[in-house]
Amino acid sequence: MPHVVLFHSVYGLRPAVRATADRLRAAGHQVTVPDLYGVPAAGTVEEGFALLDKIGHDVVLDRARAALRDLPPETALAGLSMGAGVAGALLAERPDAAGLLLLHGTGGAPDAVRPGLPVQLHLADPDPYDAPDEVDEWQRALTDAGADLTVFRYPGAGHLFTDPDLAEHSPEASAATWPRVLAFLSVR
Repeated sequence: MPHVVLFHSVYGLRPAVRATADRLRAAGHQVTVPDLYGVPAAGTVEEGFALLDKIGHDVVLDRARAALRDLPPETALAGLSMGAGVAGALLAERPDAAGLLLLHGTGGAPDAVRPGLPVQLHLADPDPYDAPDEVDEWQRALTDAGADLTVFRYPGAGHLFTDPDLAEHSPEASAATWPRVLAFLSVR
């Protein structure tokens, strides 16, 4: 089973992120969960975006790179919402990654996708941060690049539907997500 690095959402390192890491550990994975902000998590999404603006995207990426520095080349890259963008942004620097696991956002098309790269996306349908036409274009780009892509959409779910501490949590969508995630990671 691959090592997994899990990047948090714009909120920061919330209890739900730690719970996700614990869920993956219970399935036998080694999991690294870096704090890309270095400060307590935000209470609202607006506060989270303010933190990201204050810290800066380049600093967040540098902290993510530092977290990956001593991990095996085949570490699976995973991210929640903003963290999906971080995982995708670092994929070009990690060509041997075991896979790309994206929860709650595409993060935009990665710069480098090797043919056969396993990619799994879990996304609310609709999602306020990923417009349907943008998701369709993202899917085409990854498929054209040769990624082994699987997309799961969750109708009626809120953006961070796996976070039980948020109003947008969907117990049904969350319950459907975790077996799919564990199956994806178990074959890497």
